[in-house]
Amino acid sequence: MATRLFLRQRVAPAALLAGFVLYPKTNVFAEAPDKINAKKPIYDDYELPPAPPTSTPTSPSDTTTKVRSPTPTDRLAAQIGKARVFLHGYIAAGENKVNEFMDQALHLESSFTSTIASLAPEPKTGEKLMPGSIYVLVAAMTGSIISRNRNIVLRAVVPAAVGIGAGWVVLPVTMRNVSDLLWKYEQRFPAVADAHLRTRQGFEKAWHMARVHSQQAVHIVDDKVSSSREAVEGWVRKGN
Repeated sequence: MATRLFLRQRVAPAALLAGFVLYPKTNVFAEAPDKINAKKPIYDDYELPPAPPTSTPTSPSDTTTKVRSPTPTDRLAAQIGKARVFLHGYIAAGENKVNEFMDQALHLESSFTSTIASLAPEPKTGEKLMPGSIYVLVAAMTGSIISRNRNIVLRAVVPAAVGIGAGWVVLPVTMRNVSDLLWKYEQRFPAVADAHLRTRQGFEKAWHMARVHSQQAVHIVDDKVSSSREAVEGWVRKGN
């Protein structure tokens, strides 16, 4: 009797363990789904984070169709910009013209003042403009008085000729500077320069011929006077 009780005590746990092994509570699969083993979270409000959105490549045609058309404000701003650029160009051109005109005026002023200053004689020459200019004016007025009863050509030529002659006598350095300045301006016009050269050569030739003839006349007069003196002296000797 005791032996049976002992066997029952030893066989009962072994049978119970074999039953658990042979008949499991849950079915075993080769590949179990994830949802079967998923455990319920502790908090009911828990939510899984959303999956990141997948970006799909956009084609160039889609981007071109999405370009915003210009609004009336944009068009007005563009027109105002064009008008400002147009006005700025004209204003800049006008400013450049004014600057060029002022530069030319200043250049003319400086050229005029330097030209007038270059006509004055240097201090080392000892020539003074004030009394010499008065003498030249008096000589020109004298020429006009002399030729007042003559024709219009003489009344225009004689005062100028007398004044120029007096200027060359009284103010030779100033007249030389004036003639050099006139010659520079005449060189800009070849025809005028050639005519001036021919006229000057004609006057110089006439002056040279006049001097030669005057010298010859002086020699002739001297010869005549000496011959007459000798003849008179001979008559005097014969009379004695």
